[in-house]
This record gives sequence, C-alpha cells and structure tokens, in this order.
Amino acid sequence: MKLSASDFPLIRQSVLAVCASAIISTVILYSSGKYAESTQNDRRSAQTMLNDARNRLTTARQDQQNMAIYADEYGALIEQKIIGDDQRLDWIEGLEKIRLKNLVTDFRYNIAPQKIYASQPPIDSGNFDIRYSEMKLQFDLLHEAQLLNFFAALRTDIKGWYQPEGCTLQRTGDENGQTAATQLKAECSGGWITLKNRNPPK
Repeated sequence: MKLSASDFPLIRQSVLAVCASAIISTVILYSSGKYAESTQNDRRSAQTMLNDARNRLTTARQDQQNMAIYADEYGALIEQKIIGDDQRLDWIEGLEKIRLKNLVTDFRYNIAPQKIYASQPPIDSGNFDIRYSEMKLQFDLLHEAQLLNFFAALRTDIKGWYQPEGCTLQRTGDENGQTAATQLKAECSGGWITLKNRNPPK
C-alpha cells in the first residue's frame, strides 16, 4: 500500500496519537522505574532503622539485666568506700583504732598522695579510673602471727581495699639470738585502691 501526500492529512491525527501514546508510555515506564527504585531505597532505609532500633532495644534490655545483676555488688562497693573519693582520713582513723587493739608491739605507716594506677599489663577498667594510694608499714613484732592478725583487722575494721604487695621480716635479739625478748621487724608495702567513676550518676 502506497501513501501519497494527499493521504497524510487523513492519517495525521492517528500518527500524532501513536507518537503521543509512545511518549506517554515512555514517561510512565521511566517514572515507574524511578518510583520503584525510590520505594526500594525507602524500604532499605526503613529496614536499617528498624534493625538499629531492635539493636538498641536489645542493648537496653541487656544493660537493664546487667544493672539488676550488679546493682547489689555496686552498692556494696560504694558502702565499702571502694568506689568514690580518696578516704585518707577514714584510713588514718581506722589505723589508729587498730593501734589501740595492741595487735602488734608497734607500727608506723606512711600514705603517699593518690595517683592513677597503671597496671602492667594494662587492664580494661570500664567506666572507672583506678586510683592508688601507696601505704608503707613498719612493724615491731613478737612473732609472725601478729602480722597476720594486723592485716586481718585491716580488712575487717577499715572500709576500703588495701592491696598488700609484699613484706620483709628481720629477726632481732642478742648476738646468740636466744633471748626471750627476741622480736621481729617487718616492712610491708602495698596501697589503697579506689575506683573513681568517670561519669557518676546524677
């Protein structure tokens, strides 16, 4: 079938309609693709937000469980004055009360200024700074058991955590070492450990 110039006006409307339909279809397909892509991105974003929310909820529940588990222990550490500020005055008062018990013949002590404790190897102390106040002790003893009794009283009578590091003992007496007044001298080192919360609860 051949078309002449005289036939074009007759089919012009149809050709224009076909072209318009093709353009509209192309626009619709393009828009549909973009909409589907946008919807997919929104869905992925919503899924990510949902996963983050679930993770935060799980973490919050775990924190709540941990708080319930460790609340009693945390409270006990506060009560024992292990968590908190330097308790130097309490330590000195406690040592003087122990002195009145006459557990040892005599003792002397020196408490150094508090400093940040640097453990070797390093340890993860969580949200706490570990602080250390070195305390050296010198004793006059009648026998070794007195030293053990003193440190037992140190643990039970004074709130805090004294960590002994070591002691050296030296026997004293006459030249033959057989006098009834034979004594021991001891020097012990260690320190008071305090945990300081970097972000104390308000």
